[in-house]
Amino acid sequence: MSLIEAVILGIVQGLTEFLPISSTAHLRIIPALAGWKDPGAAFTAIVQIGTLAAVMIYFYRDISAILHEVGRGILKRQPLGTPEAKMGWMIAAGTLPIVVFGLLFKNEIETSLRSLYWISGALIGLALLLTLAEQRVKKRLGSGLPMKRMEEIGWKEALLIGLAQSIALIPGSSRSGVTITGGLFLNLSRETAARFSFLLSLPSVFAAGVFQLYKTRRELLASPDEMTSILVATVVSGVVGYASIAFLLNYLKRHTTTVFILYRLALGSGILGMLAAGILPAT
Repeated sequence: MSLIEAVILGIVQGLTEFLPISSTAHLRIIPALAGWKDPGAAFTAIVQIGTLAAVMIYFYRDISAILHEVGRGILKRQPLGTPEAKMGWMIAAGTLPIVVFGLLFKNEIETSLRSLYWISGALIGLALLLTLAEQRVKKRLGSGLPMKRMEEIGWKEALLIGLAQSIALIPGSSRSGVTITGGLFLNLSRETAARFSFLLSLPSVFAAGVFQLYKTRRELLASPDEMTSILVATVVSGVVGYASIAFLLNYLKRHTTTVFILYRLALGSGILGMLAAGILPAT
């Protein structure tokens, strides 16, 4: 991988990790269109550490408060004594489904599920689900019922959104896309669903990135150029990702997710068209 490829893929990762349009799909599609090699699931997991850092910096106060209260709750033997401590344990519980399914289907995630047929299907399928979620929100607001805020998230929401997050193991589905969709179905406001989505992603993205770094450590150490490319892509993804977080949270305060739904439908349909025309290989 050249440095130019690394920079471009880092930008793509940073732009698409938090928008509900699937970073994995774009990291698979863009190299295919450019005639580059598929960077692979390991590259995707490692580069996500950059966007993980962006979340940690952007939500520094929230994360610090959660960790502090979790630690204090353990020491005082009152693990759920404060809202921040409860949020920490709910995030931990919500992370379990993606860990379990990630280990069970690890081989498929890294191989067969990276087929562009799977990716295009996931792009279109989630767009349709997100459409249904938006209709539910519109109906609720039209009835004068309020949407839930962060402090109103309970165990049911955390566990169900965590279960939805496991669908993100399918390339093309989008981690933020499935969790925001799950949040909307559970009556969270769009901004709240996005904020909880970002916080929920922290443990699983960190674990996946560290695992892939450990797994590929010999190859990386044996190839300084490859290590440099991955480092550059990771740093670029972090910088761009920070800006993407700020954009999405502000955008969802005043807008629906319609633009992302239309984009997913167009991209998924475009991929299927290129596959049918023989422009792109499926694998």
